[in-house]
Order: sequence, then structure tokens, then C-alpha cells
Amino acid sequence: MPASDSATGAAAATPAPAATPATTAAAERDPRIARSRAALREAFITLVEERGIDGFSVGDLCASAGLNRGTFYNHFRDKESLLASFEDEIIEGLGGVLAKFQNIKLRELAACSLTHRPLPMLVELYDYLREEGPFLHAMLGPGGDARFGMRLREAVCGRFVRSLLHERYQNDPSAFTRYYISFYSGAYLGVISEWIDSGMTETSEEMALISMRLLFIKPGESIKM
Repeated sequence: MPASDSATGAAAATPAPAATPATTAAAERDPRIARSRAALREAFITLVEERGIDGFSVGDLCASAGLNRGTFYNHFRDKESLLASFEDEIIEGLGGVLAKFQNIKLRELAACSLTHRPLPMLVELYDYLREEGPFLHAMLGPGGDARFGMRLREAVCGRFVRSLLHERYQNDPSAFTRYYISFYSGAYLGVISEWIDSGMTETSEEMALISMRLLFIKPGESIKM
């Protein structure tokens, strides 16, 4: 069960509504809000890694971040709304990167793979994942949010795989197309999770090359790069 918070003080008695994109925009404009949000994010990651997502309260979070509960409740309804805000921010950022994949052609990817050149868009994707590595490590780990892994699978991996399909299959409802996308989406989520869990020792360029090689490798073929 999640750690509980007793409603103490007027701020806790009347919590703020859930965070919205406007909340994030306000944080970008107001340095004080941005600092508070950054402190909460860092504290959140640390506590998830140490105790698991259900192992701490809003009070614990505020104490770790050096903020009072009133400041927290001015912007978030509860711990879950804070988490949703952080996760939405990641998904939105990834959406901006993945928008560049819309017009990519499989032959372009194959040409890069054959010449051992990393696809620039994939490098950018791994750059973003590296930047958000601490949060992703916490959320994808044993104490994190299992639902976020599913969101990441669909928002990143599924979208990437779907973008590579011939246009006549991109909205194909057939069973094989669905399983094809599911198969590769799960595989790429596994690649991302392994990279993050192992400390992201490979560069973004190396991960882009690995991702491309995995897409084209055939059963029985050498698995060397």
C-alpha cells in the first residue's frame, strides 16, 4: 500500500488540481517554480530508487526536496499527479523527436545500415533518452511505474516500428501486422531498458547502429556488428 499522508494545514486540506501543460509552461517562465519542480523531480527519482514508488509520502518527498507541503499542493493534487506530470513531459519530449521519423523510408534505414552510418534521427532519440536516463532508470526499474513502460513501448517503440512499415500497412488491422508491431516494439523496449540499466555505456551513435542492425538481422546470421 502507498505511504499515507495526513491532511495537515489548509494547503493539504484543499489540494491543487492535477498539473497540466500550462503548469509546465508556467514553470518555464517562473524560475522559482522551475527550481521547485527540479528539486521535486530529483527527490522523486532518489526516493523511487531507494524505496520504490509506493514507499514514500508527499511529506517525505517535500522533506527530501527541501520544500514545504504548501508549495507542493500549490501545483499538484497528490504524488500521483506529480508522477503523471513528469511522465507526460517525457512522452511529449519523445514525441517531438519521433515526429521526425514520419517521413523516413525503410530503404533509407537500410542504406545507413549497410554503410554502417547511424541514422541521425536515431542518434537524437538516444541522446534524449540519455538526458532523461535517471528518471527512466527509476521508472523502468523494479520499484518504478510498470504502466510507464507500456506507455514508452507504444509512444517510442511502436511509433518507430510503425513508421517503417509501407504506408498500406501502417493502419492495417490484420492480426499479423498487429503482432509484427508488438513483437518489434517489445524488442526495442528491451534494448532501451538494457541500455539504461547497464549504465548507458554505449554512445548514442553506437546504440543507433545496434538498433538498425537488430532490425535487419536474419535468423542464423552472424550477430556481430
